[in-house]
Amino acid sequence: MKKSVNVEELLAKAKQPSEDAMRLHPFYRGKLEVTPKCRIKDFGDFAIWYTPGVAAPCRDIEKHPDKVFEHTNKGNFVAVVSDGTRVLGLGDIGPHAALPVMEGKAILFKYLGGVDAFPICLGTKDPEEIIKACKWLEPTFGGINLEDISNPKCFYILERLRKEMDIPVWHDDQQGTAAITLAGLINALKVVEKKKETIKVAMIGAGASNIAISRVMIASGFFPENIIMVDTKGILHKKRNDLNTPDNKAKWHMCEISNGEGRTGGIPEAMKGADVCIALSKPDPSTIKPEWVKSMAKYAIVFVCANPVPEIWPWEAKEAGARIVATGRSDFPNQVNNSLGFPGIFRGALDVAARTITDEMCIAAAYELAKCAEDKGLKEDYLIPTMDEREVFPRVATAVGMKAIEQGLARIKMTRDELYEKSSQIIKRAMDETKTLMDKGIIPMPE
Repeated sequence: MKKSVNVEELLAKAKQPSEDAMRLHPFYRGKLEVTPKCRIKDFGDFAIWYTPGVAAPCRDIEKHPDKVFEHTNKGNFVAVVSDGTRVLGLGDIGPHAALPVMEGKAILFKYLGGVDAFPICLGTKDPEEIIKACKWLEPTFGGINLEDISNPKCFYILERLRKEMDIPVWHDDQQGTAAITLAGLINALKVVEKKKETIKVAMIGAGASNIAISRVMIASGFFPENIIMVDTKGILHKKRNDLNTPDNKAKWHMCEISNGEGRTGGIPEAMKGADVCIALSKPDPSTIKPEWVKSMAKYAIVFVCANPVPEIWPWEAKEAGARIVATGRSDFPNQVNNSLGFPGIFRGALDVAARTITDEMCIAAAYELAKCAEDKGLKEDYLIPTMDEREVFPRVATAVGMKAIEQGLARIKMTRDELYEKSSQIIKRAMDETKTLMDKGIIPMPE
């Protein structure tokens, strides 16, 4: 009976944000607007910001193209690009219906990272057209955040754009999720005193998120042969000829390098004896059964990150023997939330005018996030920081910027202290600006 009451309370709480959203979105008519960042003391200033004065910086940029980062806000503009084909847990709802999500992403960019992000919802599902649109945007933007684009084309689009553009291109469902998950996993292993080189990892789901997580895990020292990944048809292995096709390039690569034991079967066979389970699959608490958690190794780590509900309720996983449980929800401990990552990661990349965001930069962000939590004291229910720990974002930005400089990908060189000071000031200004606008009533409060 107690569990039933808990579930009812949980579901009621889970519905509240949706009810508030339906009331407040029409009140504000969206979440984003454009405001000047330059002085306008009188109308004479427009002669500086527009014609005739603006011709001088235009000519300077024409002669010295990289001065666009000096004369304009290009270095702080990010386009949040989506075709609306895989929006949250809603699926292919189209670009118009995706716009509220992209606006939300943009305000997280601004408030947590001081990044001026703009939603760009495209009226095409064609990957070549999406690639073309992003390349057309390059003169204006310092970075591209791909968002909610369906699998498998999201892999192809990201791969092409990272090769063909001279600004950072990032897919948050891939690289962002990978960075945050790695941060949580690093600290979870410290709590249970296990080593990444020896653990077995069951990965439930073989979409963009888990494919990217596995890639970043392997790049940071986890052994691919110890990873067992499951898609809707079962465990990935070398005899899965149905995946040896151009459309399944990423999955087939996992078939070739993972699952050293050659396991077959489904989720229960993948989880048996595993030290870690990382699930980003079906948002249904019956996806993973308690008896499968019981079959895992001692001191098991379970990350069940489907939204809006996890693949198993945390208390069920705990009762089944899991020592550590993380989810994608804020109302449970250990929320694996991309919002901890992308604002600081892009802040760092933009501050040094990086040409790309590499997996190594994501790994640097993950280790810094893990260190932020470790500095406060790791516990079974505190593996990674929460969004209200504001010091996290400049620390992540600094780690990313320094890695970009180390890799020779930065147009601007700074010391670690200079990077930290710059990112801290920009992020503080964004937060202070929002507070001031609310205090002055310029952002109105609903009744």
